[in-house]
Amino acid sequence: MQQAIASSAPKPGTENAVLIEEAEQKQHALSVRWSDGNITSYHYLWLRDNCASGFHPDTQERCFDQLSVSADIHPIRIEFDTECLSVDWSEGDHSSRYPLSWLREFAYSEELRRQQTSSYESWASDFVERIPAAEQPEVMSSDEVLYHWMSDLDKHGLAIIRKMPATDEAVVDTAQRIDYLRRTNFGVTFNVISVPKPINLAYTSIALPLHTDLANQEVPPGYQFLHCLANESEGGASTFVDGLRVLEDLREEAPEHFRLLAEHPIPFRFHDEDHDIRQHHPVINLDCFGNIVEIKYNAHLADIFDLPEVFMHEYYLAYRNLMGRLKDPRYMIRLKLKGGEMVVFDNRRVLHGRDAFDPTTGLRHLRGCYVDRSEFKSRLRVLAKQFA
Repeated sequence: MQQAIASSAPKPGTENAVLIEEAEQKQHALSVRWSDGNITSYHYLWLRDNCASGFHPDTQERCFDQLSVSADIHPIRIEFDTECLSVDWSEGDHSSRYPLSWLREFAYSEELRRQQTSSYESWASDFVERIPAAEQPEVMSSDEVLYHWMSDLDKHGLAIIRKMPATDEAVVDTAQRIDYLRRTNFGVTFNVISVPKPINLAYTSIALPLHTDLANQEVPPGYQFLHCLANESEGGASTFVDGLRVLEDLREEAPEHFRLLAEHPIPFRFHDEDHDIRQHHPVINLDCFGNIVEIKYNAHLADIFDLPEVFMHEYYLAYRNLMGRLKDPRYMIRLKLKGGEMVVFDNRRVLHGRDAFDPTTGLRHLRGCYVDRSEFKSRLRVLAKQFA
């Protein structure tokens, strides 16, 4: 089955738009040649599945039953203009209309699909001079300020809020401007302070190596909020490294090590008297386009490696390579937070730690909570409709 339809002259005002020049019916898909030279395919089952009539008008949830049509459904007529592609289907006496802008946005042919790149911008140690910041009263009162601050945080993975109230509730109130909080085995909020019998290294005064929080969880928390209530002791500077930058360099300079860390999961474990939480994760997570989206690294929660013997040694070499890079001062930011400052970072991208401090020289007290990535991204998309 092949039928080609060519375009007519464009309407005034659409000369610079990307338009369909030709549409050709093939066995299972419609082949579209665009005015910018790209050629994309749209399979008939995919087109029928995404007809606007198949979504609830209020909730926009999918209602169409894929099995209500046969696998051989195909167009009996196609037309297009400068705005839409129209299809009359061979079954159900049904017609569909697809805006050209929608077809381009959701094109899945290789030439356009490969353009799905990450919006993240990686950084090294010089980022300390340009960390995005906002003031808490403005974040609380202005959706526009919140949007721009969240956009910067999304892009860079690390941002600061200043002029935080000196209250236990301030971190919760501010984080809830984004959405609801993530509860973990440490609670909805937690206090980072030296205690006599700690259940976690964070509750000591020793140096805390760079890490991902709660890598032992099935899904580690997304964004971490750390409000500094007091930081009067000697030492205790917070340290941060953009895992994205480190992994970008690892991928370029040691691709086999990168592959091992991305393909093979290792075990993580947290346990105390009340919990024994374990999970296997690869250290590096990629999305379906090959973009680096996560690092899960926590050397003090790593359990006994149980990799196949054929690449256990090689995996350790890759793991050690990453460990060494995370200690490289080229990547590291060191911040001595002050009372009234809050640092917020993407826990599955930016690794964090701290220098040792002397608790006898003054109080060091940080209060924290988490908002998961899905809630953060949702809020950002909603705000973008108004302020982008």
